[in-house]
Amino acid sequence: MSLLGRLRDVLRRFLGREEEPSLAVDDPDLVVVVEAFDIAEADSAALARSPRWRADDLAVLRHHVRIPADQVERARELLTPEGWVLVAGDISHISRVQKLDALHCAQERSRMASLAQRLGGEALGWDALQKPGEPAR
Repeated sequence: MSLLGRLRDVLRRFLGREEEPSLAVDDPDLVVVVEAFDIAEADSAALARSPRWRADDLAVLRHHVRIPADQVERARELLTPEGWVLVAGDISHISRVQKLDALHCAQERSRMASLAQRLGGEALGWDALQKPGEPAR
């Protein structure tokens, strides 16, 4: 876990705001509300064009990556401490529950591209899932 992540967790515990996410990455009720597979499109633009994304609600941020089969466990070792769940396949999914905003989407997209490249794979893009509901933007 990054230093910033550890500090954030300590602060949450100190302030009594340790909250369990009300979503799970494998919740069958989730629907895709944003997709970002065009590397030339800013993450802020992807979020802005989505009428279904609710900025105040938690979402599952899901990255789509190709990782060589012999590197999947290494990727899992690197990602699990920070709350990411990796589901391996021809196109693997790396998911985590969080609030979405353009900055964090861009940071995580860059991080996944770097991870995939280091492991001999490639990052294809991301999507976000939320429970169905009325847009509250």
